[in-house]
Amino acid sequence: MNWLTDFFGDPANWSGPGGIPMRLLEHLEYSLLALALAIVIAIPLGLLIGHTGRGGVVVVISANLARALPTLGMLVLFVLLLGTASILPVIIPLVLLAIPPILVNTFEGVRGVDPELRDAAYGMGLRGGQVLGRVLVPVALPLILLGLRLSAIQVVATTTVAAYVGLGGLGRFVIDGFATKDYASVVGGSVLIVLFALVVQLAFTFIQRVSVSPGVSQRVRVR
Repeated sequence: MNWLTDFFGDPANWSGPGGIPMRLLEHLEYSLLALALAIVIAIPLGLLIGHTGRGGVVVVISANLARALPTLGMLVLFVLLLGTASILPVIIPLVLLAIPPILVNTFEGVRGVDPELRDAAYGMGLRGGQVLGRVLVPVALPLILLGLRLSAIQVVATTTVAAYVGLGGLGRFVIDGFATKDYASVVGGSVLIVLFALVVQLAFTFIQRVSVSPGVSQRVRVR
C-alpha cells in the first residue's frame, strides 16, 4: 500500500512528458488507433463472409493462426525493420492482435442469425445489402460487440509492451521501474493498466446496454 501512496502521491508523476496524464494519453492513442484499424479491416470482412457464407473456414483458421503470433516478437521485429521514428512498430502487432476476435465474432454473429429471419426479410422485398443492414447486423450486434470488447481489452493490456522498445504508454512505469528497482512505479503503473482495462470493460457493457434492442438481448439470454 505504501508503494501506491508513494507513486500516486508524488507530484512529479503528475506533470511533464513522463507524467501519468501524458503516459495515459500515449497509451490511449496507441490503443484507439490499433482498435480503429482492426475494426475497419475485420468488421466489413466478417459481415461479407458471414452474409455470403463463403470463406468461413479460412476465417477461422486464419484467426487461430493470428492468435498464435507472439506480440512481443512481432514488436521487436517491426522495430528492427522500421525503427522507432514512428508508432508503426507498435500499431502493426496490435492490429494483428485485435483483428481475430472482431472478425470471428462478426462472422459467427451474422452466420448464426435464424434462417427464418433471413427468409422473412427477403420475402418482404429487401435485397442483400438491406437484409444485412436491417436484419442481420442488429441481431448479430451482441456478438459483434463482444468481439470488440475482447479486442479492446487485449489491446489495452498488450500496449504495455510498447515501453519495451522505448516507446511510450503506461508500460513505461513498469519497464522503467523494473530497470531502476523503483517498485512503487512498477506497482503504480500496473494498477493504472488494470484500471484502464476495467474502464474499457465497463464502457463496452454500457454500449451494449444502450445499443442492443431489448428483444435481441432477451433472445441471446434465452439461448
